[in-house]
Amino acid sequence: MNDRQVRMWAWVGLAAQVVLVVSWIVAGFWQGPHYSVMSDSISDMYAVTPPAGLLLAIVIGLCGLATILFAWLSVWPSLRGAGRLAAIGSALLGVSIYGLGDLLAPVARVACRIADQGCSPSDQLATFGGMLDAISSIPGIFLFIGAVFVLAAAMARTPEWRDVAGPSRRLGIVFIVLLVATVVAAAIDATGLGTRVFAITGAAGISGLAWRIARSAPTSSASW
Repeated sequence: MNDRQVRMWAWVGLAAQVVLVVSWIVAGFWQGPHYSVMSDSISDMYAVTPPAGLLLAIVIGLCGLATILFAWLSVWPSLRGAGRLAAIGSALLGVSIYGLGDLLAPVARVACRIADQGCSPSDQLATFGGMLDAISSIPGIFLFIGAVFVLAAAMARTPEWRDVAGPSRRLGIVFIVLLVATVVAAAIDATGLGTRVFAITGAAGISGLAWRIARSAPTSSASW
């Protein structure tokens, strides 16, 4: 893997985060009057029932695939000087909610939206897709937070990345706070707001990592 390829996949990873966020912001405009971005989750927008739900799920799935490839073909080569930490951190990012979690979106579709008449949380889990969404989301979030801390440790062991190791660790703490805030938001019927703040912040963090790689010129660490 040469430097140009590493940077190319960094741009792919950055673009994926932009498309991911824009896709569900745009999708919010065709959800109808009963859907609320404040109280309803992002996954409700690509449920089985809403218009163009499958299209949104496919877009999100492609963004997940791009994030997995970014982790494997850009993050790992850039930090491989840190050894096992780089491999573990990249793997965690790949299987996190932004990687594997999004890749599974086309098959992890809940049966209906809470905004739909007669739809309850138990109804959403009545299908395989709904169950898959339920069992993959929370672990995917924890895997992402783990990736942030492991990659921060890898950065601390890589001279050209040492300057961002501390900020990356602090960002990991921010994600923990946001996760707690999301749980609190769910208790006050603000699930949609909580999940969106977390999702945007996470996408911004990945974009920052991708931007750093794309704008740098790694040499020894990017050679396979």
